[in-house]
Amino acid sequence: MKKITAKRFSALVVGLSLLAAACGGSDAAEVTEETTAPVETAAPVVEEAGSELAGMKGTTPLVELTSEFKDAVNAFWTGKGNEALVDFNYTAESFDAVLLIALAAEAAGTDGSALADQIVAVSKDGAKCSPATWADCIATVKAKGDVDFDGFSGPNTLNGNGEPLEASYGILQFGAGNRLDDSLTTYQLANAPASAVLPLSETRVSRKGDGVLKIGGLLPETGNLAFLGAPMIAGLEYAIEVLNQNGGILGKNVEYSSGDSGDTSTDTASVTVDRLLKEGVDAIIGAASSGVSLTVIDKITAAGVIQFSPANTSPKLTSYADNGFFFRNAPPDDLQGAVLAEVIVADGNQSVYILALDDAYGTGLANVVEEVLTAAGIEVKGKKIYDPKATTFDAEVGEVVAANPDAIVLITFDEGSRILRTMVENGVGPKAKKVYGVDGNIGNALGENFDAGK
Repeated sequence: MKKITAKRFSALVVGLSLLAAACGGSDAAEVTEETTAPVETAAPVVEEAGSELAGMKGTTPLVELTSEFKDAVNAFWTGKGNEALVDFNYTAESFDAVLLIALAAEAAGTDGSALADQIVAVSKDGAKCSPATWADCIATVKAKGDVDFDGFSGPNTLNGNGEPLEASYGILQFGAGNRLDDSLTTYQLANAPASAVLPLSETRVSRKGDGVLKIGGLLPETGNLAFLGAPMIAGLEYAIEVLNQNGGILGKNVEYSSGDSGDTSTDTASVTVDRLLKEGVDAIIGAASSGVSLTVIDKITAAGVIQFSPANTSPKLTSYADNGFFFRNAPPDDLQGAVLAEVIVADGNQSVYILALDDAYGTGLANVVEEVLTAAGIEVKGKKIYDPKATTFDAEVGEVVAANPDAIVLITFDEGSRILRTMVENGVGPKAKKVYGVDGNIGNALGENFDAGK
């Protein structure tokens, strides 16, 4: 049975709660401890083939999605000839991003740049509404009333700079067969402190609309986050289908143009954005990678077009000069880093080694995890920032072996499967050490790539 720890904590003061957890305080996260017999009397352990990742945990922005939502998305997605989704990472966030933009367009009465001023407004401080009460949402904003939209991904309460003030994280764990064991999933709530609340950002570019809301996709069909592509694209396209089945927006069907984001090793995102802007889109959903978004954000926002990412988490985007047009409903990494650190502490680890890829996402999240763990009295024996395009990771794993930490944090994309393979070969895999992942890698695709030697 899945459990939710309904505890909210401030990312800026989480060190105090972590210290309490480390000392066995009542605020500690729920942990199941296993006792092991002394070595001389322990029974031999028979390792199940294909379960080298068993016990590895990871955090990702996630709520406990209803079966109705997952079934509906899959019915839509497979009806288009696609394979059924197994993982739903950022599916709900993608869906909700589209609905927030749609509500804002109705509230503004235009698909032009003025709708950006309404996105934060429709996310809070009004009459509660949701996808289940969509007709009421639309009716209220058309009547110039205020709405507070709660989506499938959670409250979607946005700060003045267009990023979440609260979030739910799933704590996932691998079981037998190198696949996630859903029965072990738990959930934890996090929220930013009141001191983090900001006034609404000013939109600095004016763009007229044409009366038709047009949305473009900038999501990973290729590249090192391609495993996130299908879940996010499915959520986006399903949202547009729902809108159009319910009368569209501004009295007309919402139009959609798909596009690949690739990754930072290519110019795919830039080519896609150029095409979408020429097509006259009003909003672009994506990218998944913070690093990719940083390569195109200036081009998008300078055009007075909304960029709304369901998955960007880099702290670099919090105060980025985006002309008031960048939004995200995936929480920034100061929240995820704090949640991950709390899990590590609650598991009883005293020392940690961090391996993180060299980009805005990897370095930003690694810094947060290191800061919070250090404040909690956990020894960080090393923080290695590596080149994700490297052909081997023998040297990096060798440093982990030499450091001999209690736990290892992997902040990776799809190269994480090769790092894990090297770790297992060198005796520091999840069977020997407590290993933790993050939203950039935690998912069944990691197990599939590990099994395939990718």
